[in-house]
Amino acid sequence: MKHYYAVIDTNVLVSAMLKWNSVPGNIMEFAFSGTIIPVINDEIIAEYINVLSRPKFHLTGEIIEDVVGTIKNMGIYVDEEHIDIDLTDAKDRVFYEVVMEERKEADAYLVTGNIKHFPTEPYIVTPRQMLDIIVSDEEN
Repeated sequence: MKHYYAVIDTNVLVSAMLKWNSVPGNIMEFAFSGTIIPVINDEIIAEYINVLSRPKFHLTGEIIEDVVGTIKNMGIYVDEEHIDIDLTDAKDRVFYEVVMEERKEADAYLVTGNIKHFPTEPYIVTPRQMLDIIVSDEEN
């Protein structure tokens, strides 16, 4: 089985948690099964916890702990270098920096529902594009 290194943007994780039977849900299933290796750091983990804990999502502490704990156990930690780049949302910088750091070692993707927030690059993909990459590779 081929593995894919991917930084998963918080919006993909939130979408998956709100509707598991969805393309973002498929991405998280691949992350939980080991097909996708989450690329993370402490700042990304803190962002996941902070956003998932918002009352509007109605997720229990236990669910958040289980999901984030699984991501931490399945993922690899990366110490990113600062990159001087202007992004639409300054909070997206860490996701971009982490994917660029991992790309020094291996192919890695940034999976985001906000693709317009990032530079246009073949490794910055939507959940659907990531799913298509995985399915296409399995068929070949």
